[in-house]
Amino acid sequence: MKIRVYYEDTDVGGVVYYANYLKFCERARSQLFFDKGLSPHTSLTEFFVVKEVQAKYIKSAKFADVLDVTATLVSKKSASLVMYQEVKRDDEVLFTGTFKLAYLKDFKPAKIPQELFEVFQ
Repeated sequence: MKIRVYYEDTDVGGVVYYANYLKFCERARSQLFFDKGLSPHTSLTEFFVVKEVQAKYIKSAKFADVLDVTATLVSKKSASLVMYQEVKRDDEVLFTGTFKLAYLKDFKPAKIPQELFEVFQ
């Protein structure tokens, strides 16, 4: 997914604020579902949540940069999955993150429906 860095994404120095890399990754994960006509938030009672994040900030993105955000499935279990994500400017890696996502139904861990697993194929 391509994302342009807007002024609102940056700090006073024109550098992307650290928390916004997490937002960019969230958008890219959601886009995987939208591209298949689905939603990661399947209903008011069934949805994915981020359970764990490991983030590595390598270089800074700046105002007006065009970034490429990728999401790759690393592993899956019946009620959770792990995704590896990168934020790049051209071919230069700026950020990497590993996200463990849990699927909840009625705010409790639940089996991920098969059609949602197919999003990652």
